[in-house]
Amino acid sequence: MVAVWSKFIAAIALLLVLTLTASVVVIGWSSDLLALAFIPRNAFTAPPPLPAGAYVSDTLWLARPDARGRRRADDTSGLLPDGWIAPPAPPSRAAVFFVPTTTSFASSHWNDTLDDRDGRDRRARDKLFLGLMASPFNRSLVWAPMYRQAVIGAFLSPTPSARAAIDVAFGDVRQAFEAFLAAQPADRPIILAGHNQGALLLLRILHERAADRALAARIIGVYAIGWPVSKGEVQREFGIAACTGPDQAGCLISYVSFAEPADLGELGAAIRNLGPISGRIAEPPYLCTNPLTGGASPTAPASANLGALMPNSAMTGGALAGQLVPARCDAQGLLIIGKPLQLGGYVLPGNNYTAYDIPLFWANLRADVARREAAWYLGRDHRPQGSPQGPPPGLERSTPHD
Repeated sequence: MVAVWSKFIAAIALLLVLTLTASVVVIGWSSDLLALAFIPRNAFTAPPPLPAGAYVSDTLWLARPDARGRRRADDTSGLLPDGWIAPPAPPSRAAVFFVPTTTSFASSHWNDTLDDRDGRDRRARDKLFLGLMASPFNRSLVWAPMYRQAVIGAFLSPTPSARAAIDVAFGDVRQAFEAFLAAQPADRPIILAGHNQGALLLLRILHERAADRALAARIIGVYAIGWPVSKGEVQREFGIAACTGPDQAGCLISYVSFAEPADLGELGAAIRNLGPISGRIAEPPYLCTNPLTGGASPTAPASANLGALMPNSAMTGGALAGQLVPARCDAQGLLIIGKPLQLGGYVLPGNNYTAYDIPLFWANLRADVARREAAWYLGRDHRPQGSPQGPPPGLERSTPHD
């Protein structure tokens, strides 16, 4: 077990060393030290909006099918564990819109750029993360945009500059989402997913379009992982229900991972710093969808964990290790994974393990997506009139499936 975890943290550490401006260990840092290291000191200057149609071509996409509807050779979202044997299932017809996690730790500016050297470096860096974070969803073809992320310091700062930086990121993601929708046939179901900052921005899109019933009818599931939402306000604020079981379609999955004892601390401060997604700041209890049960039960033992993704050092593949951690939703709505793991690395203050939200539950999330897609097709209300029964032309052989 120790050897398995050592390989896991070595791969995560490699990713974080690539993203940090200096090789530092975050665990145990105080709020003041984090703020000193990561909050930009310069004033926020609004960058120009992206030109109309910026996401029509593939330039600003980390992952996007090619013109023939097939995964591109450089698409790291296609990562699968070594020896993975997909269970029998019909091919997926869905398209995935995945908003990547925060990867920018710069302190010289509030938002990353998308051009010149910064853009090239970001593309290489973000593709490494994409393999870990988006791969549970790659039964379907993944669309994952680059966007001008707010740097990590924006989440630590209670200033208008921080909120303005998030607004810039949101403007990019909203434009990418519109391009994604425009590229899909009207009858194609969709899966929406994002982690951390990506989840926050995805939730803002849902809030804006909460009254769009045509969009809601196409949604297989929303995986807004790593950013809390108030449990009692999901339906009202986002126009869809919270998931309460693994065979439910068109619902919202959300959780943030902590070890014991869990201290909301820095995450709670970030929620307050950045203000409300809607008219209210999210307050506990948060929605906690146990990834081991699909929301059917708040508690599950480690034996229910089908496999955590343990990537290799090159981030080109990895192996699954089963039964590593349990999962329990506590009274605040935090997902508790048991006692702190002796990883010796990048755990956020308060025993916050959000960097591991998706890899720790890789196989369960993959199975969860497949079940919800099957449930979507079983629900007659979700199938548009005249919708074909099989996969759309051109995807029968190219779409990965379990």
